[in-house]
Amino acid sequence: MKSLAVFSRGLSLRNKGYNIQSGSPVASPGPFRVMVGKEIADHIRSWRFIVLLSLVGLTFFGAMYVSLSNIKSAVANIQDPDRLFLYLKLLTTTDGTLPPFHVLLSFLGPLLGIGLGFDTINSEKNAGTLTRLMAQPVYRDNLILSKFVSAIIIVSCLFVSLAMLMIGAGLLITGVGIEPEEVLRIFSFIFLSIVYVGFWLSLSILLSIRFRQTATSALAAIGIWLFLTVFYKLLVNLVIKAMIPDPALLSQEQVFAYNGLIGSILRLEPSQLYTDATTTLLMPSVRSLGPLTMEQMALAIPSPLPYKESLMIVWPQVSGLLAATVFCFAFSYYLFMRREIRC
Repeated sequence: MKSLAVFSRGLSLRNKGYNIQSGSPVASPGPFRVMVGKEIADHIRSWRFIVLLSLVGLTFFGAMYVSLSNIKSAVANIQDPDRLFLYLKLLTTTDGTLPPFHVLLSFLGPLLGIGLGFDTINSEKNAGTLTRLMAQPVYRDNLILSKFVSAIIIVSCLFVSLAMLMIGAGLLITGVGIEPEEVLRIFSFIFLSIVYVGFWLSLSILLSIRFRQTATSALAAIGIWLFLTVFYKLLVNLVIKAMIPDPALLSQEQVFAYNGLIGSILRLEPSQLYTDATTTLLMPSVRSLGPLTMEQMALAIPSPLPYKESLMIVWPQVSGLLAATVFCFAFSYYLFMRREIRC
């Protein structure tokens, strides 16, 4: 039996990062890793995350049930060029009772990002823990980086787990192996979903820095989401309808030019970028996101595009989502680093 002196010496060495058996120092995790782990644990234990997880999970399982119920008729449709992509059909097939999962995720993704980030900074400020945390020997940017990285890790684990569940259920029910191109398209869809949620997460973090009260930042984030999702398209349609002359008086080239202009304006909205990109990746037969002439449609052979060509089509949408996410987080980072923190 060890004496008290030996036990206390071993405890002090363990606290200093020493291995008792070998006597050599052990590398302890840095402050950033500790803060990320603490934020992940706080998210997982919160009722807010449990509610969001239940909402996304129920939506996913509902969409999978509808797609599995109609997968036989979707695969048997000879006129569909995407019928051989079974696992992509699991994400896009529907009978009208429930939209496909990627369409539902365009509405649930903002809620997930806003729910994880609307009180990241102002809650610490109101609770009085921000000044005590900044008094510790840690860099200030570690705080906002740990908030963002921990939420992205949770969202990534959630989407990857749902994709693995979908692939496993498809293997068990259908017995058909998954193709490498389907794997690329599914994980590209997961990456786009993470970036899309990351945009709303960075926007909510920005609002949590700008506003002192958590209720104000939450209402502002939800208001921006509602405006961009619902009212932006209505406003654009009203303005375009008032400015564009009668389509019967326009030539075919002018009609295509106006349609391209409307599409470009609508793609300023993040959910439109996400919907266009995911639809093109999950439906390989989609050849263009803009208007096509009758000659182009007549000469086109209905066949699925390779993954590289589909990625080239949606590259502007992917770049736009990445740029918006980086801009929002960089601006929130700038505001937080210049903010004066007082008791």
